[in-house]
Amino acid sequence: MARFNYKSVTPSGEVVEGEMEAASRGAVVERLRSQGHVPIRADERRPGGLRLTLGRRRAGAKEIAILTREMATLLGAGLTLDRTLSVLAGLADRGPARTLMEGVQERVRGGASLADALANSDGAFPDFYVGMVRAGEAGGALEAVLARLADALERSQAIRDNIRSALQYPVIVLVMAGASVAILLTAVIPEFRPLFEEAGAALPTSTRIIIAASDLFRDAWWALALALLVLILAVRRHNSEPAGRLRWDRMMLKAPLLGDLVRKVETARFARTLGTLLANGVSALNALDMTGQALGNRAMAETVAEVRGQLRKGEGLAEPLAHSGALPGLATQLIQVGEESGQLEAMLLRVADIYDDEIKRTIERLLALMVPAITIALGMLVAFIVGSMLTAILSSYDLPF
Repeated sequence: MARFNYKSVTPSGEVVEGEMEAASRGAVVERLRSQGHVPIRADERRPGGLRLTLGRRRAGAKEIAILTREMATLLGAGLTLDRTLSVLAGLADRGPARTLMEGVQERVRGGASLADALANSDGAFPDFYVGMVRAGEAGGALEAVLARLADALERSQAIRDNIRSALQYPVIVLVMAGASVAILLTAVIPEFRPLFEEAGAALPTSTRIIIAASDLFRDAWWALALALLVLILAVRRHNSEPAGRLRWDRMMLKAPLLGDLVRKVETARFARTLGTLLANGVSALNALDMTGQALGNRAMAETVAEVRGQLRKGEGLAEPLAHSGALPGLATQLIQVGEESGQLEAMLLRVADIYDDEIKRTIERLLALMVPAITIALGMLVAFIVGSMLTAILSSYDLPF
C-alpha cells in the first residue's frame, strides 16, 4: 500500500487536502468520489527530495497543464467559472501560478470572457490555447475543450520530460569525460615536464601538442572560460534575432541524427495542435496560424505559414505539406487520407500519437549510440595522451619501443 497526497473539493465548495493510504491513485479518486468530493489531485508521496524555487516570474508549461486539468475537472463538477478560478487560486502555491490565476479571476469578474482574460495574461497562455477556449465558450463546450487542452499539454510535457530524462545519463558521462581529460592535462602531464627538460632530447610532435594544451589549460583556463561564455552569449544574441533564429533552426533540422528527432517532435506538436483546434470548431486558416505559432522550430513555422497561404487559395492541406517537405512522408500521406475521407481531425490526432511513439524510439536509438560513442572517444583520447607521453619518455632515454 502506498501513501498519496490529495486535494479535493467538498460538496459545500471547501478545498481540502490530506494524505490517504491506498493501493493505487485510482483507488484514492474512487474513495474521494464515494465521499461526495470532487478530486483535484492525487499524487503518490515520494520519500525525501529537496525542492528549490529560483524566483521564476511566469508559470511554466507544467503548471499551465495542471491548472488546465483542474479547471476542466471543477467545471465538469458543476462549479461556476468564478468559483472555479477562486478555487484554483487557492490551490496554487504562492508564486507565479497563484498570481496568474488571481489576475485571470480579476479580469473575468470585471466582465471579460475567459478567453480575453487569458489573452491578457502577458503571454502565459499561447495563442492556440486562447483560440480553443474562445471556440469552446462560443460553442458552449468549455469543459470539453479544456479537457482536450489538458490532454494535449500533458502529452507535450511528457515528451519534454522524456527528452530531459533521456539526456541526463549522456550529459553525466560527457561531464565526467571532460573532467578526466582536464585532470590529465592540468595535474598529470605537468609532472613529466622536468623529466623531459633534464633529458634535453627533441620531443615528438604529438607530445609537444599535449604539453602545449596542458599549459593552456593550466595557465589560461580563465581565458578559455571567458571564450566559452562569449560564445554562448553570441549564440543567444544570434538566436534572439528572427533571421538568426531561423538560420539556427534550419541548421538543427539538417543536423545528423538530431535533425530527425527535432522533425518528429515538431510533427507531433503540429498534428496534435492542429487536430485539437479543428476538432473544437476553429476554422482551418486560424487553426494553421495558431499551430505555426505553437511550433518551437521557426523553419517549420515558416513552412506552415506558406501552407496557410496556399490553403487560402483552395489548394487543401495535404498536398502543400507534401511539396514543402517539412513533415515526414508518412505524416503527409496519413493527413491526405484523413482529408479525403473527411476525418482530418481524427487522423491528425492519430499522426500525433504515432510520432509520440516514434520520438521515444528515436531517443532510445540515440542513447544507444551516444553513450558508447562518448566512451570510445574518451578512451581514444586518453590512449593518445598516454601513448604520446610514453613515446616521449622512451625516445628521451633512447629506450627501444
